[in-house]
Amino acid sequence: MNLALFTPEEFSRPLPRSDRRAEHLRRVLHADVGTSFDAGLLNGPRGKATVTALDANTLTLSFTATAPAALADPLVLLLGLPRPQTARDILRDATTLGVSALHFIITERTDANYATSSLWRDGAWRRHVIAGAEQAFSTQIPDVTVGRTLAEALDELAPDTRRLALDNYEAPSSLAGHAALHDANAATPVVLAFGPERGWSAADRAQLRAADFQLAQLGERVLRLETAVIAALTLVKAARGVL
Repeated sequence: MNLALFTPEEFSRPLPRSDRRAEHLRRVLHADVGTSFDAGLLNGPRGKATVTALDANTLTLSFTATAPAALADPLVLLLGLPRPQTARDILRDATTLGVSALHFIITERTDANYATSSLWRDGAWRRHVIAGAEQAFSTQIPDVTVGRTLAEALDELAPDTRRLALDNYEAPSSLAGHAALHDANAATPVVLAFGPERGWSAADRAQLRAADFQLAQLGERVLRLETAVIAALTLVKAARGVL
């Protein structure tokens, strides 16, 4: 944990010693009254937190902001809903790399039962994006949605975005150096679409093309979805000059 993230309310009441952040403070930082550490408010400023009181059951903290909230990177991911374990990895790692939104969608080849997993049903997904932000020393966590159809997600995309869909079979060119990224910069909004683990169907591709997506590929090797997400984000961020 490079940065501990909190809600504003958590600084107004004692933190239970069973809380994962409290355990980290005691076991890793050996925190005592007066110990300061890097902290931030979710989607807010970054700064320093200080242990102001400590007993057998709780820690009390104060917070001083030292840096304003960062702007979200205008990168949006559309992802055919994968298995929960794969989704957990993507939630964490895409947040670490910096995206503004992750939309897990239902496509023709998606197993819709994945949407009923406890990851989504109980809100467990949230701890994975928080872990990704803490790793990146960032307070920003992306917007996350799950369960919309591909058509619904496409209808709600903002206009004036570069739109690229990763595809192993019909993409005419590589994502690296793609024409859509030639004049991109850090402020250029980009939407990247990834099919589910069984790939896009012909109907999915038709919908994507109708919504002005261009198909691109990552080379001859077939990658796991979570690996493809990291590879594609790295190439896009490099093209936009933000790596």
